[in-house]
Amino acid sequence: MHPLYANLPTTIFETMSARARATGAINLGQGFPDSGWPQDVLDAASAALLTGSNQYPPMAGTPDLRQAIADHYRAHQAIDLDWQSEITVTSGATEALAAAILALVTPGDDVVLFQPLYDAYLPLVRRAGGVPRLVRLAPPHWQFTAEDLAAAFTPRTRLVIINNPLNPSASTFDRASLALLGQFAAAHGAIVISDEVWEHVVFNGVSHVSVLDIPTLRDRSVKIGSGGKIFALTGWKVGWLCAAPPLTAALARSHQFLTFTTPPNLQTGIAHGLAKPAPWFTAMRAQFQRARDRLVTGLTAAGYAMLPSAGTYFVSIDLAGSGITRDDVDVADRLIDAGVASIPVSAFYAESPVTSTLRLCFAKSDDVLDAAIDRLAAALPALR
Repeated sequence: MHPLYANLPTTIFETMSARARATGAINLGQGFPDSGWPQDVLDAASAALLTGSNQYPPMAGTPDLRQAIADHYRAHQAIDLDWQSEITVTSGATEALAAAILALVTPGDDVVLFQPLYDAYLPLVRRAGGVPRLVRLAPPHWQFTAEDLAAAFTPRTRLVIINNPLNPSASTFDRASLALLGQFAAAHGAIVISDEVWEHVVFNGVSHVSVLDIPTLRDRSVKIGSGGKIFALTGWKVGWLCAAPPLTAALARSHQFLTFTTPPNLQTGIAHGLAKPAPWFTAMRAQFQRARDRLVTGLTAAGYAMLPSAGTYFVSIDLAGSGITRDDVDVADRLIDAGVASIPVSAFYAESPVTSTLRLCFAKSDDVLDAAIDRLAAALPALR
C-alpha cells in the first residue's frame, strides 16, 4: 500500500455517520438530503435503464448529456461552451477532481488550496506529487485577500483549487474575489480548478458566479459540476468537467484511465433534469433556504449563535459566540451522546485549524430538524 493512503484516517463524514448509526443519533453531519429529489428525473433514468443502451457510452459522456450541460450553463450562467470540445462527463465530482489533479499536477508543482477544504483535495494533490500551499480562511466571512494570495503563490505555482460555494463554511466567493484570483493565476501561469458542485444551492437571491465567467480565467480554468448535488441525488455520482479545448483534451485522457464512463441511464436522467425550466431551480433553492431558516431560527431561539450560510446544505454554530469554550471536536463528541451528529470544521484544516465552528446539515425534513433542535437545545447548558 502506498504510504500516503496507509496513513490517512477514515473521512470525518464516514466516521460521524457510522457513530450516528451506532447510537441512533440524528445525522446532521454528512450532507445528504432525506427528501426533495425530482421524480421525473428518476423516471427518465428508469426508462433509459429498461429501454435504452446499457453498454459503454462514449468516454466523454453521452452527446445528450454534454449538450444538456452546455445548454444549461448558457441559460443559467450565460457561459458558452462547445459540448463536443469543452465538456467531459465523470463518475461524480470527486472523480472529476482526481482526473483534473492527476492531469494538471506534475511532481514538485506548488498547488494553492483554501482552508477549510473538502477532504479529498489534499490527498489527491499529494498523490500527484504536488506541494500544498495553504491559504487559511476564517469565520465569519471566510474570504481571502490579495495579501493572502501573495503569500501563497510562488514561481512554482501551477494549480489553484477552490470550492465555490465553499463546503464546509457555506460561504461564497464573489466576482471581485474571483477576478483577484484571476490576476494572480494569470501572472503565474497557473490553472484554476473550481469545484462548483453547489452552484445551484445559493440563497438570498444571490446568483452564482463561475470562474468561466471571469475573462482572465475563461481559458485557464476547469469548472466542476455535479448532477447529484443539483437534484439531491448524491448517490448517482454523475459529474462533469468544463474547460477550454486544450485543457479538456488533457482532462479526458486522465478520465479515460480512471472510470472511463458513467452509467448511461443516469446520464439520461441528469440530461432530462438540466432541461427543467428556470422556476424549478428557483423553487428548489427556496426549499433549501426554508430548511436553513427553520434550523437557524430554532437554534438561535435555543441560545446558539449561528454563522451566515450563503449556500450549500450547511450552516455552522459559532461556539465561542454561543458561550461555549470547548473546542469543536469535544462538542461534536458530546452532541453525539446527546443524540445529534455534527461535523467539527477543524477536520477540514491541514494546519492552524479554526476550532470554534461546528457544521450542521439542514437538508432534512421538518420533523428531523425539529427533533434535532430540541436535542441541541437540551444539550446547550452542559456545553457551557
